[in-house]
Amino acid sequence: MIRIGVLASGRGSNFQSIIDGIAQGEIDGEISVLITDKTDAGAIERAEKNGIPSIVVLRENFNSREEMDKKIKELLDENKVDLVVLAGYMRIISPELLAPYKNRMINIHPALLPSFPGTSGAKDAFEYGVKVSGCTVHFVDGGLDTGPIIEQTAVRIDECKSAEEVAAKILPHEHATMRRVVANFSKGKYLVEGRGVHYEKD
Repeated sequence: MIRIGVLASGRGSNFQSIIDGIAQGEIDGEISVLITDKTDAGAIERAEKNGIPSIVVLRENFNSREEMDKKIKELLDENKVDLVVLAGYMRIISPELLAPYKNRMINIHPALLPSFPGTSGAKDAFEYGVKVSGCTVHFVDGGLDTGPIIEQTAVRIDECKSAEEVAAKILPHEHATMRRVVANFSKGKYLVEGRGVHYEKD
C-alpha cells in the first residue's frame, strides 16, 4: 500500500478520481493528506467528505516560493508520503520540494505533451486547430510540463465548437488516465531511462 499526498488548487475532480479509485479497489493505497494553496479550493470539501486531512498553505505567508515549498515538503514528510500527485496544482515546483520526490511526483496535463504546455493546454490545442488532443500524466521536473511522460490518452476534438467543450471532453479521460497511473504506482514501479518511462509490476 502506498501513501499519497495530493496538491490541488481548484475543484479537485482529479483528486476525486483517486479517492474513487481507492474506494473501488483499483488503487492499493490511501491519501494521507491534501495540501492546497487556495482557501476556497473545492478539493477541501471533497477531502472533508472523505475524512482526508487537508492543509492550506498560502503563498502570501512566505517570503519566497522556495520557503513555501520547504514547508510543503515538511508536511509531506510528516505524513510519510510515497507519491505526490499534482491534481490541478497551479504552481511551478522549486528544487526544495522537487529533489526529495524525484520520480515520485506526477502531474496531469490536458493536452498531448510536448504540444501545448502551460496553464491553457485545452484552449491552445483548440485555437491551433488540431484534430486530436488528449491528456498526459508526466513526472514533474524543474520545467513547465517538461518531465518524462508516463502515460497519454488521445481524444478527438475536431467536432468541438469551443475551448470549453474541448476541456469538458478531455476531463473524464484525465480522470481515468491519472487513476490508472496511480494504480500502477501502488502495484509496481515506473523506471525512467532518459526520456523513456517503463513500468514494472511487483
